[in-house]
Amino acid sequence: MVQKSTSRAAESTEPAPPPEPVALEDLAGVGATTAEKLRDAGFTDLMELAVASPGDVAEAAEIGTAVALKIIHEARRHADVGSFEPGTLLLERRKKLGRITTNAKSLDELLGGGVETAAISEFSGEFGTGKTQIAHQVAVDVQMPVDQGGLNGEVVYIDTESTFRPERIVDMAKALGIDPAQALERIHVARAFNSNHQMLLVTKAQELARERPVRLIVVDSLTAHFRAEYPGRGELAPRQQLLNKHLHELMKFGTTYNAAVLVTNQVTARPDILFGDPTRPIGGNIVAHAATYRVYLRKSKPPKRIARLIDSPNLPEGEAVFSLTTDGIRE
Repeated sequence: MVQKSTSRAAESTEPAPPPEPVALEDLAGVGATTAEKLRDAGFTDLMELAVASPGDVAEAAEIGTAVALKIIHEARRHADVGSFEPGTLLLERRKKLGRITTNAKSLDELLGGGVETAAISEFSGEFGTGKTQIAHQVAVDVQMPVDQGGLNGEVVYIDTESTFRPERIVDMAKALGIDPAQALERIHVARAFNSNHQMLLVTKAQELARERPVRLIVVDSLTAHFRAEYPGRGELAPRQQLLNKHLHELMKFGTTYNAAVLVTNQVTARPDILFGDPTRPIGGNIVAHAATYRVYLRKSKPPKRIARLIDSPNLPEGEAVFSLTTDGIRE
């Protein structure tokens, strides 16, 4: 009898097999066609669907809002949403984030070790302060091995002002001992012709990231099209709403693929400022709250530039001096 009870105890302590993963097609109300449309729109797993808005799901799957709401509730029933985690687990997860060097030690230190993945790093400033040059440099650096400050990754580069120059990539790659042709092959460039196209390209980037090791997405510049298409105070509200949606999609991309998000931003002059720097970044509080790291660039004696960290969730404000050379960003 003792032996029998021991056997039953052993059976009861065996771990239960993990539940079978639920595919989109398994959800009530989702067929093969609807599932394909949802994946094309970026809803690749239950969690993304569970936290989506009914309007976005309805638009993506071309269904009614009521049906979309039922699908979202079904996804929430199967997905693990709303659970809390201890801070120690988040700390361990943050240790797995990557950082990309800028090739300037002082600028890397200002950013806490380089451009961080799963975060939005904004570089703003007047013309000629080095915004696009930093974007080019990081697009090359991310391709290097991890022990050299890279992530062995590829790049999505959304060019809104026709400022991407493959010649600069060649110069920077040669200076680092990287094959220029290979460096250019791993940078996927798209020219955005308006704000809607710019937002659509982020969705296209998600499709590319499922097939390629994309570890960096660059938007140069973030606000140029929004600024041109929505002029005046009367257009401010719709502009900010679209810009907010665009930034959230970029953040979602960075989090999903553990990729760095680097955006450049224009500035506007404030005539009411009589002393000090009269310029400020475009986008107001929407960009200010969405960007994880905000770096303001200004000119110094050539070839020097000054970078000032104006906002970060965990780093102190500070400044760094770097140089713009023919080889790229340097100390």
